[in-house]
Amino acid sequence: MSKKKSADLENGSIGKLLVTLAVPSIIAQIVNLLYNIVDRIFIGRMPSGDLAMAGIGIVTPIVILVAAFSSLVGFGGSPRVAIKMGQKDNDGAEEILGNSFTLILLISLILTTVFYLFKEPIVMAFGGSSNTSQYAIDYLSIYLIGTVFVQIAVGMNPYINTQGFTKIGMMTVAIGAGLNIILDPIFIFGLNLGVKGAAFATIISQFVSAMFVLKFLFGNKTILKIRKKHLKLKKDVVLATLALGIAPFIMQSTESIVLVSLNNQLLKYGGDIAVSAMTIMSSMMQMIVLPISGLTQGAQPILSYNYGAERYDRVKKAFKLLFISCLTFTVVAVGSLILFPGFFVRIFSKDPTLIEMTSWNMRIYFAGMCIFGMQMACQQTFLSLGQAKISLFLALLRKIILLVPLIFILPLLMQDGLTAVLLAEPIADIIACLTTTTLFAIFFKKKFPKEEVIIEAKAQ
Repeated sequence: MSKKKSADLENGSIGKLLVTLAVPSIIAQIVNLLYNIVDRIFIGRMPSGDLAMAGIGIVTPIVILVAAFSSLVGFGGSPRVAIKMGQKDNDGAEEILGNSFTLILLISLILTTVFYLFKEPIVMAFGGSSNTSQYAIDYLSIYLIGTVFVQIAVGMNPYINTQGFTKIGMMTVAIGAGLNIILDPIFIFGLNLGVKGAAFATIISQFVSAMFVLKFLFGNKTILKIRKKHLKLKKDVVLATLALGIAPFIMQSTESIVLVSLNNQLLKYGGDIAVSAMTIMSSMMQMIVLPISGLTQGAQPILSYNYGAERYDRVKKAFKLLFISCLTFTVVAVGSLILFPGFFVRIFSKDPTLIEMTSWNMRIYFAGMCIFGMQMACQQTFLSLGQAKISLFLALLRKIILLVPLIFILPLLMQDGLTAVLLAEPIADIIACLTTTTLFAIFFKKKFPKEEVIIEAKAQ
């Protein structure tokens, strides 16, 4: 059986390649967003939906952490796979692929065991109250059963995209998300399972996605295949994958620390309703971040492959187009949220009090995100070029060095504690964005020779 045609990463038009690779990735991320969005839309319409929403918000850090471990492997290995392919070393690329699959299975087993054993104290530590903790535990007890499916579906999909098969990558996500939309109302309302039903719908859908991912990577239509000889873990392969994957892992896992900090401080200064509002706002945040993530994932094979092939002129062109696209998107998307917050909040709730509070909170919380696209473009390009150390620093800067301390410090300096907690986000966003773009400009100038030097070298 012939292999499906992949994109010509070395010679194709940069603009056409970015559209060809990014559009399916963006669609996949938007469809993936539906997993959480649809769950919350239906949960918000349950009896006591505001409390159930808060319960889901409490376990969201764990859901994010599970996904972060898949990114540790997926986005740690896939750029290295693309670089190997650019160097015409497909056997070395398949070795990384096989080791990554084994690593995914091992991590899934550890995560399921640890979180299941300690789920109740974790829920209380993450901001649970007497009103919301049972909703959180009910959801988490079911969701953890499907950890391995989430890890495979999310963690192995980048190995499809990085080969240029972004339409296949999109379909593996779309199939699961579409099934989730169908199953949610059946399990939540039809079978009267409530938040447990939402969790069942999610893990069944992720199982189906995972099977499609494995069918492709073990099949004959892919360029790189998971082979038995590469399943045994090799220290150098694993360490190199983890070293590069630590940056995207921290980018996601620290979001858990941020949400735990926010939930505890919001519970302190605004009560359960403020935690419910943050659950809705975190969904809005995903509506901004995930499409940009899809765009940067689409650009990653172009950047990584041409970097490995030493086509630095193409790397520069791809980055410039990525930067403009990311910044344009965040300006338009965040501007819409700030101008029309009520429209978006009503998607999740009909409670007038919750709508009013969330709408007010959103204008503060998202104030600094208009320029967030600049940071995403620079930070993900660092990752695509294998710059693990600087990617790690930038991942830590916004959330751990700036945001988490500000969440606790600002309420001590301001009379309105709730507003102070919300202001931590825009302050951290602006400082981190300006720092990231400055460092990237310095790196870019030093790393790549001028275009005319490249042309002259190629001519020789």
